[in-house]
Amino acid sequence: MIDNIFLGFSTALTLENFTYSFIGVFVGNLVGVLPGIGALAAISMLLPITYGIEPAGALMMLAGLYYGTSYGGATTTILLNLPGTASHAVVCLDGHPMAKQGKAGSALLIAMLSSFVGATAGIVLMMAFGPLLVALALKFGSAEYFSLMFLGLLAASTLTSGSPLKGVAMVLVGLIFGVVGTDVNTGIARFTFGIPELQDGLAIVAVAMGLFGIADVLQNVNRIGEGSVIQKEKIGWRSLRLRPGELKQSAAAIFRGTGIGAFFGVLPGTGGSIASFMSYAVEKKSAKQPARFGQGAIEGVAGPEAANSAAAQTAFIPTLTLGIPGDAVMALMLGAMMIHEIQPGPQMMVEHPTVFWGLIASFWVGNLILLLLNVPLIGMWVRLLSIPYRLIYPAVLFFICIGVFSANNNLFDVGVVLAIGIFAYVSKHMGFEAAPLLLGVVLGPMMEEHFRRALLLSRGDITVFISPDRPISAACILAALLMIGGVIYKHRKAKRLAVKQLG
Repeated sequence: MIDNIFLGFSTALTLENFTYSFIGVFVGNLVGVLPGIGALAAISMLLPITYGIEPAGALMMLAGLYYGTSYGGATTTILLNLPGTASHAVVCLDGHPMAKQGKAGSALLIAMLSSFVGATAGIVLMMAFGPLLVALALKFGSAEYFSLMFLGLLAASTLTSGSPLKGVAMVLVGLIFGVVGTDVNTGIARFTFGIPELQDGLAIVAVAMGLFGIADVLQNVNRIGEGSVIQKEKIGWRSLRLRPGELKQSAAAIFRGTGIGAFFGVLPGTGGSIASFMSYAVEKKSAKQPARFGQGAIEGVAGPEAANSAAAQTAFIPTLTLGIPGDAVMALMLGAMMIHEIQPGPQMMVEHPTVFWGLIASFWVGNLILLLLNVPLIGMWVRLLSIPYRLIYPAVLFFICIGVFSANNNLFDVGVVLAIGIFAYVSKHMGFEAAPLLLGVVLGPMMEEHFRRALLLSRGDITVFISPDRPISAACILAALLMIGGVIYKHRKAKRLAVKQLG
């Protein structure tokens, strides 16, 4: 292991490969700051440039693009309430309120530190326990995936600060939005109402920006002429300091988020979105004062950011060791390897040790570069908040429209983001939060696919999800039932207490 690590760093720290890593993370960081243009678009655009580059340098640059967008995405999410990807959407819940309270510097700093710690832990796990984590991932079939996502959706209902019933209602709305489009099994269009553009489904980027970006603009548009919606703070190195107790509050959240992110990153088809939402739900459940969440709780930024970055790193484990891509970005990375005549799989670390270990070592180098790049820039980003809102909101709307359009080069998505934004604005005034809906949209298609596949493999036997032969699935279903029972018990207890006080 030590020899392999030395081999990796000797490959990653050559001037040529270091330069490619720097270019990758730098461009990825810039792309992450621009809402709507995610890692998939960036890698697609830069992939042709890598054809003439040595395999190790090419893969380091593309990998840097991938996890570089994770860092940059936190900036606009916290400052402008604009999540460029679904995995950053949950950070809006507490990151933007912190910025409004004049703690933008603290929020950005803890986001950067959490990302670095989560990524570092993910790399360590990849180096030390890659084969074991792959063996765990192979135990997950369709029944296990469905049960895990079902548990995640129930946990998502706790993301709201109000009624759990309203949270469940928004999850169901999200599931309906998620199944809009063509059924992959039958080819039948569902919920498209004769609109051809809906046959590919609702774009996740459009839904995320509508739920948080457009809704936030509509919420604050009546403040035009009053100056910034953000509390003024003296901008300097002092504004970047964490307040007393914040680091202690964040440490446990970062630790838990890293574990959650590493677990979900290894599972093909899950990734950072589910990891960040689950991390937020865990933090809210384990907090002594859950009411703080949604009002600017620093753990609500630290946990999800650590989970997102850990998942981004461990997502490479099944791709490199099994040749199984977890998502579209990893499929593109797989294609890049094959273009350079590198076959991912169990033999990769034997046949191409310099590429394999050099790529892993470059993750560490790239994440350190990102930390050194981003921390000095926090002061500059915070200065954006002193701009009056009458100038901010047209720029926000411009970025939303450009970002949504560039995702699929489809003007129809701009109309979708506006409609979703109006829906989210009205829903929020009625006490329905946006975050559970977004998770429903993300998980809906995957849940349906795994549910149908599990029933096909079991020949229609619904007990496959609680079968003793599938202990992981049964444990998830049991945990979900206990969660439902706990919510009902708390509701009845609160009702009895209220009746007793009235009596």
